[in-house]
Amino acid sequence: MIPEYNERRKRKVIMEHRTGNGGLTVFGPFDSKRIALGYAKRPWLHKEVIERVKRDCGLEPEHTFKNGLDVGCGAGLSTKALRLICDRVTGTDVADAMIEVCRELYGNDPSYRFYTAKAEETMIPEEEYDIVTAAGCINWVDEKRFLANMDEALCDSGLLVIYDFGISDRMIGDTGSYLKWYREDYLSRFPKPPRKEHKWTQDDLPAGFVMEKQTEYEISYAFDLNRFADFMLIQSNVNVQIENGSITADKAGRWMREGLSDIFDEGERELVFTAYSWYIRKSKEG
Repeated sequence: MIPEYNERRKRKVIMEHRTGNGGLTVFGPFDSKRIALGYAKRPWLHKEVIERVKRDCGLEPEHTFKNGLDVGCGAGLSTKALRLICDRVTGTDVADAMIEVCRELYGNDPSYRFYTAKAEETMIPEEEYDIVTAAGCINWVDEKRFLANMDEALCDSGLLVIYDFGISDRMIGDTGSYLKWYREDYLSRFPKPPRKEHKWTQDDLPAGFVMEKQTEYEISYAFDLNRFADFMLIQSNVNVQIENGSITADKAGRWMREGLSDIFDEGERELVFTAYSWYIRKSKEG
């Protein structure tokens, strides 16, 4: 039975991972309805990423995957993007609140299925997946356990696409004001929480997996002040402090709007996201 949203767990989930320096526990405050609803309203940049898959992998334009898995699906935007190139999709996330929102948004469409699970604990399907995507979650997982799980869940020659994109310190047409705010104000007030930033190579993969390609690129998106402030409120830098009680969401929002009001000047500004995609193939010989 797939677990339903549990009110007692909504404040935070704790994800543990191992590093070369020993054990590190990372607090991932993504399991609240506030954050889940905020994720559902994020820019749908996942669509641009997924549209690159066929081109980057040399697939025919009409190629369609049959059975896809989206690990760390959040509020379902990455799952919706995967559905563009896949007949049916399953989304999983460690946060019950995220899965609750996914079911509210996509539950009436039989081509979608969602359930709560860690990235390392995907249930093995009757029909193995021919594509798996993992958007913005690889920093929080145990790589060895995750890839061992994917070895069972992916079919031979199945494709694992790991990708992420993040807001940068760049704004199109910026004269230096946004850069200064981002580096000196934002990162000082809301520093990055601990996470793994390691770029995988072939040496990090177990036997049976091949790193076919890695790409880095940029995506731009136009925000007005309010939409950008709301977007920044669901960044992990800010989430950590809201969920641990250091600041309220209302106060953090006011801080964002006050600091950015002159920069946006009642108009829209185009922000630059830095992005990457890794294409990993499960070989037939694995």
